[in-house]
Amino acid sequence: MSKHIAILATHGFEESELKSPKEHLEQQGWTVDIVSPQEGTIKAWAKKDWGPEYWVDKTLSSASAKDYDALVLPGGVINPDQLRTNQEAIAFIQDFFQQQKPVGAICHGPQLLINAEVVQGRQMTSVQNISKDLINAGAQWTDNEVVVDSGLVTSRTPADLPAFNAKLVEEINEGKHEAQHP
Repeated sequence: MSKHIAILATHGFEESELKSPKEHLEQQGWTVDIVSPQEGTIKAWAKKDWGPEYWVDKTLSSASAKDYDALVLPGGVINPDQLRTNQEAIAFIQDFFQQQKPVGAICHGPQLLINAEVVQGRQMTSVQNISKDLINAGAQWTDNEVVVDSGLVTSRTPADLPAFNAKLVEEINEGKHEAQHP
């Protein structure tokens, strides 16, 4: 069955954390859109320096969670820091939870979930640097390569991408999760 997935990102996303899930989900025969607050292209962060630019398929202002089956939030330090103060981005994320759709977040990506106020009581993981932030926001943080909690898939670093990608596919195939709520 054909699926349509959104990846929410802006300048400074960790390249592997967008590229790897995008390619893996497209290998399932699914359509994956890069959604961003700006038109044109967004520039990746590739480990220790700026990387290539990626084409934005849909602007955030023209995107709606109802048009997608799932959402992916790549990390990088700059990307989530920019998006977490963007109220349109936060509302977009919250809408996926309200519609009980799968959401995946890796590395620093879970910072967005703190601002979306959807981490309270959830089992999660992330890069170690933001573990205390998640705990303070009410998450039950563990240091595992991938953690799944009612349609929410979280992982720590690019090293965890194979496990993250596999769980994303599994959760997306399961569809809506009744326990996935804000």
